[in-house]
Amino acid sequence: MSVVTRFAPSPTGFLHIGGARTALFNWLFARRHGGTYLLRIEDTDRARSTQEAIDAIIDGLDWLGLRADADPVFQFARAARHREVAEQMIGRGTAFRCYLTTEEADAERARSQAEGRAFRSRWRDGGTAPSDRPHVVRLRAPDEGEILNEDLVQGPVRVKARDIDDLVLVRADGVPTYMHAVVCDDHDMGVTHAIRGDDHLTNAARQIPIFRAMGWEPPRYAHIPMIHGDDGAKLSKRHGALAVQAYREMGYLPEGLCNYLMRLGWSHGDQELMTLDEAAAVFDLANVGRGPARLDFAKLDFVNAHYMKSADDARLARLVLEHIAAQRDWVVDDVAEARVRAAIPVLKTRAKTVVELADQAFFLIRKRPVALDAAAQKAMKDGVAERLGRLLPRLEAATAWEEATLAQALKDFAAAESVGMGQIGPGLRAVLTGGAPAPDLGQTLSLLGRDESLGRIADGI
Repeated sequence: MSVVTRFAPSPTGFLHIGGARTALFNWLFARRHGGTYLLRIEDTDRARSTQEAIDAIIDGLDWLGLRADADPVFQFARAARHREVAEQMIGRGTAFRCYLTTEEADAERARSQAEGRAFRSRWRDGGTAPSDRPHVVRLRAPDEGEILNEDLVQGPVRVKARDIDDLVLVRADGVPTYMHAVVCDDHDMGVTHAIRGDDHLTNAARQIPIFRAMGWEPPRYAHIPMIHGDDGAKLSKRHGALAVQAYREMGYLPEGLCNYLMRLGWSHGDQELMTLDEAAAVFDLANVGRGPARLDFAKLDFVNAHYMKSADDARLARLVLEHIAAQRDWVVDDVAEARVRAAIPVLKTRAKTVVELADQAFFLIRKRPVALDAAAQKAMKDGVAERLGRLLPRLEAATAWEEATLAQALKDFAAAESVGMGQIGPGLRAVLTGGAPAPDLGQTLSLLGRDESLGRIADGI
């Protein structure tokens, strides 16, 4: 059997972190078995589905490296096929036309709930169709036996057949229901494994009878637990239930986010750091836990920091410069850009995200004269400028403009002044960076370069 998985988001909102993990698990399972990973946009809710959301979902998946193996399937465009299947079910005697009015259906539903039984329509066994009423198409739900879902994550889930309603498959206006459309699409797309959130677990017991009603084999289901916030509560925007684009804007790398998400509810021994290809070689649904996973930003930062260190320097420089330009609306000249590119190998080892890296690199592109923030201005009091005036010629005389030489020059100057570095460092850092984050002073001077460093000190004096 060739494995086929699918990710089937509804474009009523952007791709959120839980959906991204579902897509990732589908992608990994397909790759693990040499199969096919598909994307289906379930856009039957026409009032809430938007092109903006569709574009954001596809863009987010592409950014994560989870591009589908074929063009997306759009569910609404298949409505005629869904109606065709419903008519076939009527011909098979496993579905029927129901002429109950809305009031009659509501009354019957209330009676069935009061009696602790599933909804049954009196039209399930036929009758003379009234000419003045519209109709829906309903599943003729089974009355005997049980619906068994051998779930690959949750284990066997059994529901008595008599507890399944006569479900509406096609509404009176001819629009197929979600429950029916999903079954038709999964069958026609050849889906062998439906990996989705466990909020869909009860849907499996309703969808399996629709498959059986057409004589189709249902896919194997795997319902993965939801993601909760770090306080154990249902994930909210405050606790990270954000669109994937938000994580991108927060400076996470796609490989870092994917690594974190794959380990959020799935384990492979004690291995924390895995690339997509490494995970695809060993991914197994048997190792997906049944309990809800908890989003932990500290762990995400740790994982992303690993990928920051190993990321291509030119790529990081591009991301940093794009972030600075977008956030500060600055045009970076060629000289400052070259400083940033040269500094990336040093600065990336201490940054957890691209945003942190951009903050740490910002001092390199400050325009002269560098404006000092309040803390930097305070550091320039009490004769600091005069002391920097005495430091300047010593730095001008440095034979090599490199970190170790410059750090030693600062120590020698402090000794000559009979003061500690605490009397020199804050003022020097103020004029070099304006108060922006920067590494130790030897590195800061080295990364800025001789001419820029001496010019900033002179400006500050």
